[in-house]
Amino acid sequence: MTRVSGVSRVSGRPTAAAHGIDAVVRRLRAIAAALPPADGVAVFNRMYLTVTETVRARLGAFEDPAAMAVLDTVFAGRYLLAVDAVAARRRPPACWRPLFELRAHPDVHPVQFALAGMGAHIQHDLPLAVVDTCRRLGREPEQLAGDYHRINDLLAAVEAAVREQLMPGPDVLERFEPLTHRLGSWSVDTARDAAWASVRVLWELRGRPSAAAAYGTALDGAVGVLGRALLLPLGLGPAAAAARGEDQAQLECSGLPSA
Repeated sequence: MTRVSGVSRVSGRPTAAAHGIDAVVRRLRAIAAALPPADGVAVFNRMYLTVTETVRARLGAFEDPAAMAVLDTVFAGRYLLAVDAVAARRRPPACWRPLFELRAHPDVHPVQFALAGMGAHIQHDLPLAVVDTCRRLGREPEQLAGDYHRINDLLAAVEAAVREQLMPGPDVLERFEPLTHRLGSWSVDTARDAAWASVRVLWELRGRPSAAAAYGTALDGAVGVLGRALLLPLGLGPAAAAARGEDQAQLECSGLPSA
């Protein structure tokens, strides 16, 4: 397994840390190649690969590109640890379980998978990654705040593109209003604002390990509940079920665990 979370030194330039992003991109591409395209994890993974490649291409636009390269690498490491846990038939964190457990469900639409993965990664993994990055670099969260919020526009653009690409046609939307309602209840801006609030709480608790651990556990569970709500099956009918059944068969033939 490529180690992506062991960056401990950073200069004023992003070059060294950017190699960590290169490793993340290679790993995300390998995951994409190993999964059937309609697998729920594959749907999220493709979107996350796009985000990571975009961040890598735009590192120079940040105030502190080296720190952002480290953050991006540490952040990705948490998703990759969840992937590795499932591959080893261990349980991933609670926030990731809905996506991995429902990844081949015939009545969950691909856009649900994309947003559930974003929710788990942003609302749980991101605050932990920011705190870890601050500790590694000897920074305060406020020193990263400008770049943290600057990336919102990038993520919002990717999310909008994904929604447009994956959104079902009007015939499905007319029949399944709950999908429209569910997707409208989640936004990347709100998720990142909530994540930043969690950063501030975790940073204040850094000298109290037991309290920080309790908060982290509660956050993990709460985000998992949200993910399960986003992934509630919609009952899209026999055609969708047949198509998703083919994807499940491909998944089983690949030798990768489905939950």
